[in-house]
Amino acid sequence: MGASEGSLRGRLLRRLAAMLAVLLLIGGWSAYWNGREAADTAYDRTLLASARAIADGLFTADGRLEALVPYVALDMFAYDSAGRIYYQVLDLQGESISGYADLPAPPPGTPRTDDYPALARFYNGEYAGEGVRLVSLLQPVSEPQLNGIAEIRVAETLGARERLARDLLSDTLWRSGLLALASLVMVWLAVSAGLRPLGRLSEAVAERQPDDLRSLPMVSVQRELVPLVSALNGFTGRLRKQFERQARFIADASHELRTPLAALKARLELGLRERQPERWRETLEEAASTTDRLIHLANQLLSLARVESGAQAIAEGGAQRLDLSVLARELGLAMAALAHKRGVSLALEAGHPVWIVGEPTLLTELLSNLVDNALAHTPGGGNVVIRVLPEGVLEVTDDGPGIPAEERDRVFARFYRRDTERSGAGLGLAIVGEICRAHRASIVLDESEGGGLLVRVSFAASSRK
Repeated sequence: MGASEGSLRGRLLRRLAAMLAVLLLIGGWSAYWNGREAADTAYDRTLLASARAIADGLFTADGRLEALVPYVALDMFAYDSAGRIYYQVLDLQGESISGYADLPAPPPGTPRTDDYPALARFYNGEYAGEGVRLVSLLQPVSEPQLNGIAEIRVAETLGARERLARDLLSDTLWRSGLLALASLVMVWLAVSAGLRPLGRLSEAVAERQPDDLRSLPMVSVQRELVPLVSALNGFTGRLRKQFERQARFIADASHELRTPLAALKARLELGLRERQPERWRETLEEAASTTDRLIHLANQLLSLARVESGAQAIAEGGAQRLDLSVLARELGLAMAALAHKRGVSLALEAGHPVWIVGEPTLLTELLSNLVDNALAHTPGGGNVVIRVLPEGVLEVTDDGPGIPAEERDRVFARFYRRDTERSGAGLGLAIVGEICRAHRASIVLDESEGGGLLVRVSFAASSRK
């Protein structure tokens, strides 16, 4: 079992919180600069109003320009203790006649504002070691004794503007934070409600007994969970069929083993009652023959178990590329002694290499069962031929009695025997059929030219690459 990767709900909320945090930072940054722009607009308007109020107090006396600065011109900023106000009035010749004499002049090229109907220029500067925002207002003077342009400068420190921008930023972040927190809570509730059917499915699976392989119910399941439930139902269906096959196989195997074991025990008990040594020898020979059949049956049962594990290995990519001609040649050499003992001619027809992809142990088992079955049913003096064709086809023919067409499908069933007098357990062709299914190969039974049986195994195209 792999390590847990944490809660799906928690992961979703963490990612959503991270995205909301990024959006909150972007929104805060944008709010700060929007606040600064709004503060500059508001305070620039106040600066210009102060400059106009001072301009309204200009008058001439004895041929000179004088300035009477009204209190209201500076009182506009009195409510804001975070900033300070400076002003300066310059006459027609540019000489300071009132206020602070060293306020910075507009930098060369400072454009005139188009936001207000006035000859005003806004600019930033530094005064008394602090950053200030200034407005320069040009005021025309038309008197009998004076005619020209006076200039009024009003400066304000940036503390009030920055505080207003910070207040706007703080308010925006606070509101956005509350909105994000509320969104996370709502998402948490929505995700919890959305995952509730998955929890019900988990409870339904957890409450089942180990042998309960029924399909999961599809009621009240969201569309996104339908493929998961369908996949689980498909898996449990395959698992149920596998268990049914195993139970059926165990029952059949128990039946097949019980009968010869009971016969063996009974024969030995009868032999023990005999008094003549020759009867003992006869009993031992019969027991040895029965034991050989039991060993053969046990080996075939183990072969079936190997077929299942080999099929799993093939499904997981454990097959390998091999030459079917070489495999047939090696099997023919191994079975030559048995064929000679039974008086049967065993021939191999394999020319060029025929490459297929498969599990060598299973393919050897397939060839061994086909050849052993052919030798068992071929009378003395008959022929058994192993033939490998270039198209990835394996053929085994014999001169035996063959199999009637109506029985050719049933012989692949486990423990099916056409002739009950023979010693076979009825597993040979069943093993062959399982191996063919594992390799996605087709198997066909037909009549050979000599009237015997022809077995043709055709491997899938993808297995011959």
